[in-house]
Amino acid sequence: MVEYDSHTLDTIFHALGDTTRRAMLGELASGERSVGELAEPFAMSLAAASKHIKVLEAAGLVRRDIRGRTHMCSLDPAPLMRADQWIGIYRRFWAGRLDLLEKILCAEKAAPASPRNPSPGKKENDDDDDA
Repeated sequence: MVEYDSHTLDTIFHALGDTTRRAMLGELASGERSVGELAEPFAMSLAAASKHIKVLEAAGLVRRDIRGRTHMCSLDPAPLMRADQWIGIYRRFWAGRLDLLEKILCAEKAAPASPRNPSPGKKENDDDDDA
C-alpha cells in the first residue's frame, strides 16, 4: 500500500473543501490568472481572494509569481495527483464491489426461472380429492 502523508492530504482536502477555491482552481486549469481575475467572478475584495489563494498555496496547489505590482497565480497539479491516488484506493474498492454485483445479477438473469410455488395451504393434487 502507498504511504500517504496525513498532514499533506489534510491540507489538500481542506483547500478543496471550499466552493470558491475549487472554482479558482478550475479557472487556473486553463491558464494563469491574476488575483484580481480570480476575485472577479465572486465579487470579492482582493484581500478576500488573497486569503483563498494563500490556502491553495499552503496546499501546494497554486504558485504565485509577483510581476511588478501584479500577483499572477498558476496551478500546480502535483498535489491533486496525490489526492487522486488516495481516492483511487476507494475507486478500486467500489469498482470491485460493482463488478461483483454485476456478476451476481448476470448469474440470476441467466439462471432458469424456478416454478412458482402453489399457495401455502393448497397442494398440487387438491383438485383430485373432490372426486
